Amino acid sequence: MKSISYQRIYLSQEYLAPLGNVQSRALFGGYSLAVDNVVFAMVSKGELYLRVCEESATYTVKRQSPLLTYQKRGRDIYLNYYYVDETLWRDIPLLVRLSSCSLNAARSEIKQRKAMLRLKDLPNLTFQLEALLCEAGVRDVKMLRMLGAKVCWLRIKKMNKNLGVKVLLALEGAIFGLHEAALPATKRQELIDWFNALDSKVWEHH
Repeated sequence: MKSISYQRIYLSQEYLAPLGNVQSRALFGGYSLAVDNVVFAMVSKGELYLRVCEESATYTVKRQSPLLTYQKRGRDIYLNYYYVDETLWRDIPLLVRLSSCSLNAARSEIKQRKAMLRLKDLPNLTFQLEALLCEAGVRDVKMLRMLGAKVCWLRIKKMNKNLGVKVLLALEGAIFGLHEAALPATKRQELIDWFNALDSKVWEHH
C-alpha cells in the first residue's frame, strides 16, 4: 500500500508543480501534500483527495465525489477532502485549477485563524495576564509584538506593583511562540539584567 501511495504522491508532485514545491508527510494513516507548509491535499491508499472549498463545491456535488474517511475507535471519521477520480486525472488543467483553489482556501483559513488569535492563546499567557494587558491598552497579539515585552511589562507594572521577572520572560516567550523556559539563554539573561537594573534604580530612589 505504501508503494502505491508513493507512486500517487510522485505523480501529484509532477502534475501540481505549477503550485510550487509540493511536499508530503505522513498524516492520519495516509500522507498530506503541502506547499509552504500549507496542507491542501491528502493521499490515502494510493488515491488523491483535494481539500473541499467553496470553488470546488459545484464540481464535487456534480461528480458526487466521496469524502476521505479514516477509522477511529471503530468509527468512520469524515475529513474535509474529496476524491480525485480518473476523469479528473485526465484533465490536468482542471486538476491544477481545483488544487490551486484548495491551496488558496487553506491559506485563507490560516490567515483567519491567526487574525482571531487571542492573547491568552499565546504560550505563557493566562486569562489574568490577558486582562491586565487589555487594561494597559495592549488588546491584541499585533500590539504585543509591536510594543515588545519590556514596554508591555512596564505598562502592566503600573497596575500591579508586585510584577516580577517571570512575567517579563513570559511576555517575551509569548511574542516568539515559546514557553518561557525555552527562551534562548542570551535573551533570557538580557531580560533578567534589564529587570535587575530597573529594580536597583527603584531602590536608589527610596
